[in-house]
Amino acid sequence: MEAVRSQRKSSVSNGVVSTLPLYRSAPPLEVRLDDFELYAIDRLRVLKGISDALSRGKKPDEMERLVLDLWKTNMRQQDSSEVVNKDIISHFVLRLVYCRTEELRKWFLSIETTLFRYRFRDEAPEIQRLLMTEFDLPYKAVSNAEYESVKDKLNQVARAIGQPITTDAIFYKVPFEEVPELVAGRRVFIQKGNAYIAMNQVVSLVVTQFRSHLSKALVLTNRKWTSMIREQEKDRLVPIIEALSTSYLGPDYSQPREHAEISLKDIDQIAKSSFPLCMRHLFEKLREDHHLKHGGRMQLGLFLKCVGLKLDDALAFWRAEFSRKVGAERFDKEYAYSIRHNYGKEGKRTSAGLHTLFLSKDYIISSWSRRSPWLSISSFQ
Repeated sequence: MEAVRSQRKSSVSNGVVSTLPLYRSAPPLEVRLDDFELYAIDRLRVLKGISDALSRGKKPDEMERLVLDLWKTNMRQQDSSEVVNKDIISHFVLRLVYCRTEELRKWFLSIETTLFRYRFRDEAPEIQRLLMTEFDLPYKAVSNAEYESVKDKLNQVARAIGQPITTDAIFYKVPFEEVPELVAGRRVFIQKGNAYIAMNQVVSLVVTQFRSHLSKALVLTNRKWTSMIREQEKDRLVPIIEALSTSYLGPDYSQPREHAEISLKDIDQIAKSSFPLCMRHLFEKLREDHHLKHGGRMQLGLFLKCVGLKLDDALAFWRAEFSRKVGAERFDKEYAYSIRHNYGKEGKRTSAGLHTLFLSKDYIISSWSRRSPWLSISSFQ
C-alpha cells in the first residue's frame, strides 16, 4: 500500500510519544480513494462494537478492556507509522458521514467521546498532562498551601469513592460546571464554585472539552456538506458517504462455502423461500425492471456470490436480465467487469465479501477518470 502523505508530528513528552490525536482541525493529509472507505469501515467497526457493549450494560472496567481490544484489532496497519494517519483520516471521514442529521450526529458524538475517554485513560500521566496543554486548558495544579487547607475534605471524598489519595497526588481546581459527571456522581469536593479534581479524574475535564469541540465541529461540517460538498462530490463521494452509515459490518463471507451452491434453475424458488427480505426485494426489482442501480447491483451480486452462485452462472444471470434493457454488447462492455471483479478475477484479484460495500473498480474508472485519485482531508472541515 502506498503511504499516506502526512505532515503531522506526534506529541512527545520526555521521550514518551502520544498517539492520541485531538482532532481539533483537519490536518494536511491526503488519502487515496482506495483507502478512503476502508479506513472508515475499520473505525466504524470499533464504534459499533462500543455501541453494542454500552447497550448491553458493560461495566467501566469491562468497557476499557473491550475498547482497547477493538482498537488494536481494527486499527492496526502493516506499517506502524501509518496508524496515526489512519486514525485521523478515519475520524474525519466518519465526521462527514455522521454530520448529516441530528440523529447521526448524536450517535457519533456519544460513541466517539466514549472511545476518546478510554484511549485517554490508557495514556501515561505525563502524556495526559501534555494533552491537557494541547486543549489550552487554563488550569494549574493546586499549590501545596491550598492543598493542605482542603486536604481533610479531599481525603473524605477519596475514601467515599474508594480511591485513596497518594502522597504524590496532583489536584486541579476548576469551575464545577466543567466536570458535570463528577459532580453528579458525588466524586469530587466542591468549594466556592470550584471542584478539586485529582489527576486520575482529569479525564472527565478533558472529555467535556473534547465533546464540546466535536459537537460544534459536527454542526460546521454539516453546513459545509449541505452548502458545498454534497453537490461538488455527488458522483464521487456521496454514494460512499450515504452508504457508510448503514454498511454491513458482520462476518466476512468472502469465500463461498463448499457446500453452499445454488443453480440458475433454482434461483427464483430459493429467492421466494429463503432470501432475506432486503435481498428478495432487490431480486424482484431486477426481474421487474431488468436493471439495478450500482449500489443494488453490488449488494445483490455479492449476496448471490456468497450463497453459492458460481461466476459463470452469475455472468449468465446478469447478462440475461440486463441484455433486455441495455443489450448484450453494452452489458459485456460496462457491467461484466464488476461481476468478475467481485469474484476476484479482475483488478487486484481479491475476492470481495458482503462486508465490501465500497464502489467497484469499474465504477471508479468510469466516473472518476478525470478526477484526482487523492482526497484532501482538510477539505472536509
